[in-house]
Amino acid sequence: MRVLVQRVRSAHVTSAPAPGEPGRETGRIAHGLVALVGVTDGDGPAEADWLADKLAGLRIFNDADGAMNHSVQEVGGAVLVVSQFTLYGDTRKGRRPSFVAAARPQAAEPLIDQLVERLGGHGIEVATGAFRTHMEVHLVNDGPVTLLLER
Repeated sequence: MRVLVQRVRSAHVTSAPAPGEPGRETGRIAHGLVALVGVTDGDGPAEADWLADKLAGLRIFNDADGAMNHSVQEVGGAVLVVSQFTLYGDTRKGRRPSFVAAARPQAAEPLIDQLVERLGGHGIEVATGAFRTHMEVHLVNDGPVTLLLER
């Protein structure tokens, strides 16, 4: 699994059945993290749990001295989780990405659900996009702070 995580002041996601169709807001957070999550073949529950624990404890929020010493849990932030199969896009050949490394939706969706549940188990407010829809993510990146987590 891969997670592109961004520290944000606020974020929300709208989901639509297809591009150009009207969308509806499916998730909104104030300060916290946006987690774009990709799943690959071979990922399982252990990867989902590890990444949830890593996100919950990742110290990327500033303390009083401006040093990154606090986690999303410690600052009372929330996490917006958005499925992102394109994180496994391979662009080494040609001009069109290949997504063969991305897990099929039937395998990926339960793992993203598990990640969301595990984050909630840490006492963190979690919002989500809608799986298998066209999503628009709106965010105000704070810093900017953007990291790639992988297990």
